[in-house]
Amino acid sequence: MLMPAADSDYAAEAVEMVEDYRAAFAARGLVLAPRPWTDGPGNGAAALVLFSWGYHVDAARWAGVLADWPDGAPLFNPPALLRWNMRKTYLAELESAGVPIVPSWFGDADAVSVAAAFDRFGVDTLVVKPQVSGGSYRTARVRRGDPVEPLAEAIVQPFLPAVGEEGELSLLFIGGAFSHAVRKVAQGGDFRIQPQFGGQLSRAEASDEARAVAAKALAALPVAPLYARVDLIRLPGGGLALMELEAIEPDLYVDFGEDVPGKLADTLVAALVQ
Repeated sequence: MLMPAADSDYAAEAVEMVEDYRAAFAARGLVLAPRPWTDGPGNGAAALVLFSWGYHVDAARWAGVLADWPDGAPLFNPPALLRWNMRKTYLAELESAGVPIVPSWFGDADAVSVAAAFDRFGVDTLVVKPQVSGGSYRTARVRRGDPVEPLAEAIVQPFLPAVGEEGELSLLFIGGAFSHAVRKVAQGGDFRIQPQFGGQLSRAEASDEARAVAAKALAALPVAPLYARVDLIRLPGGGLALMELEAIEPDLYVDFGEDVPGKLADTLVAALVQ
């Protein structure tokens, strides 16, 4: 199990969350041996990358680990998918494949480019974040007239009021099959849905529309994932659009689904015996 670097701010929490999986994996003959992702593939045993938190703050090193991963050491999800998924420019590729996405502009964010984005999207509030990011890292909400902190290799999107209303809908997939859905709503006027910022999580039903958008996004991936989380949000026009597709280290929200660790372990065993 690939984990955060030992000196990472994420390390202790990751160790706790791995315990949600240990018994289910042991029941299927799988031993979870934590290993910092910064140490690479190790002895060639199969590796699950689900807890490689913190890669976004050392993206060059992470890219190097993936590029050097040996063919004989199984990695789930596969290195090719992880490399593709680490930079949010993948959204543009999915849009080209017909997947509805949150309108996005990619480039260096500064006063000039952000001013142009207000006009491009026809809104008065934007969200600016790095193309390689996680957990709202360096993510800012910017209103017309606000000072803009320059950010290289950014993604700029319109702020969507639905984030504090209907919320963001996450659909979880394991082995290509839908597992469960979670609704995440920003609280207190915030725009971030993570619990550390006050976001409220609840179990949700996935509509036919949500499943169709998620299925289209998954079908457009360059490599089929062992697991993935598809985040959708309602656009002002009424349709659902892809906010993010996380195939690296998504929270699978085990408390909101049925036997999520068991499903993941079964899928991993099936992949290893192919």
